[in-house]
Amino acid sequence: MSIGMLVSAVAIGATAIGLAMAPARADDAFVQMAKKVVADVTSPTIPWTGPTSGPKAVPGMSVVYVSTDQRNGGPRGASLAAAEAAKVIGWQYRILDGQGTVSGQNSALSQAIALKPNGIILGGVDAVQSAPLVEQAEKAGIKVVGWHAGPKAGAMTNPDVFWNVSTDPAEVSKAAALYAVATSDGHAGVVIFTDSEYALAIAKSNAMADWIRKCSGCRILATEDTPLGQTQNRMPQLTTSLLERFGKSWTYSLGINDLYYDFMGPSLQAAGISGDGHPWNISGGDGSTSAFQRIRTQQYQVATVAEPLHLQGWQLIDELNRAFAGAPPSGFVDPVHLFIHANIATNGGPKNVFDPENGYEQEYRKIWGK
Repeated sequence: MSIGMLVSAVAIGATAIGLAMAPARADDAFVQMAKKVVADVTSPTIPWTGPTSGPKAVPGMSVVYVSTDQRNGGPRGASLAAAEAAKVIGWQYRILDGQGTVSGQNSALSQAIALKPNGIILGGVDAVQSAPLVEQAEKAGIKVVGWHAGPKAGAMTNPDVFWNVSTDPAEVSKAAALYAVATSDGHAGVVIFTDSEYALAIAKSNAMADWIRKCSGCRILATEDTPLGQTQNRMPQLTTSLLERFGKSWTYSLGINDLYYDFMGPSLQAAGISGDGHPWNISGGDGSTSAFQRIRTQQYQVATVAEPLHLQGWQLIDELNRAFAGAPPSGFVDPVHLFIHANIATNGGPKNVFDPENGYEQEYRKIWGK
């Protein structure tokens, strides 16, 4: 599908689900740029750009995955994929659940260190927040890799993390924010949801806000700091409160995670808002099963910048294997992909997951000699 056709599909989708948009400003270069970006990040073609060479499987290793919260589809999905990859490569593997609190995560990380594995995966655990324990693991000779363990993809220092597996948070935020700009023709009224407990979340929400501020006809109505672990209790009343404050001016939500939208629907429905009405809810990160279902059925969410969790689980094991072998990290950062109603039938969307159709499992098996 051409870029022009994808932009048209986005615009048609906007009209089809009933957003009352102001007339487009054809002379606004920023809005036109936003539409070009949206066309690129919604393209159904996702080629393999990851590694094609590396060390063979190091035998006899043991790994503990410390999850920030197994109720959250992101760390849970990555943990299950890493378990599958660990089985293929021939390692022992265990998951410990931090249950959504900093104290729980640090307790799980302490338990992981006490198990004396060869490697630890920080599954959404903020490496800086848990720096003393990460440093303790390093001193014990345990290799540490992360999944969303910091504000950027790549190697981390202070504390040292061999590689933090993630899409580029800046690009994730850009895609989410510019979808609001593009589909509103530069007239979005935005509420941003973030969680200040995590450096990654703040980096993403700040970047979203920066992009919205560049749109002269858009407005940031509010930024709500709401802990991900408390969304079930807080989001229903917060949604009602925001509707009372902003009414029809609230046309878009930008969240750093799909979890916020798991609990908004009943409040929006009670206010007489249809599932395809606004506020249009967009997630800058995650791609949970429930988010895919909402987007597919046009029920209170229009887009998610999904993480390829299955691919990332395999990458976590590959990065650990490189660390065990004394090789450098792969340097691979997943490209950003935005799921909307128009493209949800590709790249794993029918299964309610983002699973790129580019042969990544076979590539990793070839590298490991498996």
